[in-house]
Amino acid sequence: MSSYDPKTFQAAIFHDRPAAFAAGTDSPRAYLERCLAVIDADEPRVRAFAALDPEGARAAADASDARWRDGRPLSAIDGMPVGIKDLLDTKDMPTEMGCAAYHGHQPTADNVMVAALRAAGAVIVGKTVTAELGGAHPGPTTNPFDASRTPGGSSSGSAAAVAAGMLPMAIGSQVGGSIIRPAGYCGNFALKPSQGALNRGNRQTTSMSTHGPHAGSLADMWQTAIEIAARTGGDPGYPALRGPATLPAAARPSRLIVLETQGWAELDDTSKAAFEELLAQVTAAGGELLRRADHPLIDAFEQATGDAKHVASAITGWENHWSQRDLIDRAPDGVSARAQEVVAAAEAMTPGDYEALLLTRAQALAAHHACAPLADAMITLACPGPAPLWPGDTPGAPLAPRPTGDPIFNYATSLVGAPCVSLPLLAVGGMPVGVQVVGQPGEDARVTAIARWLNENLTPVSLA
Repeated sequence: MSSYDPKTFQAAIFHDRPAAFAAGTDSPRAYLERCLAVIDADEPRVRAFAALDPEGARAAADASDARWRDGRPLSAIDGMPVGIKDLLDTKDMPTEMGCAAYHGHQPTADNVMVAALRAAGAVIVGKTVTAELGGAHPGPTTNPFDASRTPGGSSSGSAAAVAAGMLPMAIGSQVGGSIIRPAGYCGNFALKPSQGALNRGNRQTTSMSTHGPHAGSLADMWQTAIEIAARTGGDPGYPALRGPATLPAAARPSRLIVLETQGWAELDDTSKAAFEELLAQVTAAGGELLRRADHPLIDAFEQATGDAKHVASAITGWENHWSQRDLIDRAPDGVSARAQEVVAAAEAMTPGDYEALLLTRAQALAAHHACAPLADAMITLACPGPAPLWPGDTPGAPLAPRPTGDPIFNYATSLVGAPCVSLPLLAVGGMPVGVQVVGQPGEDARVTAIARWLNENLTPVSLA
């Protein structure tokens, strides 16, 4: 693709198709074939997919055709072509999790989210590439706007497939920053739901993991999430995502907290200037901005999450290391050195270390909740500037710790289980840089409504 411009770029969208399906002027099968044509043309360059099932997708699209002709679609996403991150089980395609140790692994049942999508009539096109085991070791996927750059991770293929116009929606997952950061790098809309708001199914993984949609539009993002929630509910012990059956009405924020996080000090000057130019539009529209210097409760939250990178990473490492040690012991040559380093670091921890980290997380959650009366939501960058270059590991050199980019703008909000929506409102040097809106747990619909207002009323900013 050419240089990215958020003012003119348009990804694939689906939400305008049901009316055409009902009228007979378009069909799910025809829409699918258009997606498959883009995949055929761009997959050799982008490498977004770990597996493709075009014939299975065609059969599902034909079934959707029949339902629309009969006037009995299963949902508003009946006929939507979708991709599934290759951490989620699919009964008709392998689930290899970007890990050689899982090569050829074929589940016998769908993950609950996949089952919900099928029940809503969605068309499963393929499995999208994930960084190994949802961690930092990258797969082959490239950024659609510059093949020398990462698309982000771990939801690499989901972000890239949507950005390349291959699909209108793909499912990702996040523990630290694996939905929002690649969305920011690739110019997608994306929702990281409140912790537990969408049922993760048979692989609950860690206490901070969530599953959510990448999409070419806010409407498709929300519609997918609410259709899944209506069929699965939330994780055990959590309420399901709540909100209207269609995209929430736009809500103008009267006050926003500008969340700076650990990443602020590392942000390049151009990305910071672009973000500040966007924020100036908020104030020009009558919105008030608060920062840590404006209120002690904001400063307290910034301080409580000042080490979020370490806290979130260590919690996740500890919670994963039991199963991953078992995997390494069974197939030591099938797990990357990068992943093995993470397991070794976790094994140096004690149960007391983990408990101390949980206490720090609880304090961060309390500090975040204390900010709720101050503003309608928080706003910050989705990623630390444009996607970094990734030429691959250098033999004999130390492994790069973050080849898919740094989640430093995501750790704080993941730590507290907050809902986040990424918006493609910035470009720096011809590459996307996302902006995220952050709410309190359970405020997914409110955050989406604010995100819609920002998307519809702010002019995207591009800086060289």
